[in-house]
Amino acid sequence: MEEKFLISTDKSYHETMIAIFELMNKGEANLKDEEIDLLKIMTVAAEKYEDEVLHLKPTMQPKSLPDVIELFMFENKLSQSKLADRLGVGKPKLSQILTGKRKPDVSFLKALYRKLNLDPKTILDYV
Repeated sequence: MEEKFLISTDKSYHETMIAIFELMNKGEANLKDEEIDLLKIMTVAAEKYEDEVLHLKPTMQPKSLPDVIELFMFENKLSQSKLADRLGVGKPKLSQILTGKRKPDVSFLKALYRKLNLDPKTILDYV
């Protein structure tokens, strides 16, 4: 029999997400059956709250190269500064490209491919 678990406020959502992450950090092999069941219940409730209240959509399709780069930064928990260092470009240059004040040059596009392993088709689709 599956329990009902309802999230009704942003605070309870936040608390549930913390509990989910704490269980996930234990590692699947280290979870007891009851913890696995609880994790499933909390995950379903969190997804429902995200869909119905927060209106979070599954991964949105980027509309521009800066969107692709910002998505990469988000997924890899990188700041603009760290990304600039990783790409071997100046921080002002990256900032200008992300804000649309500057067009990416060939060396920048090559760095996206070589240093971030971004799909070349994805890069070219947005240039």
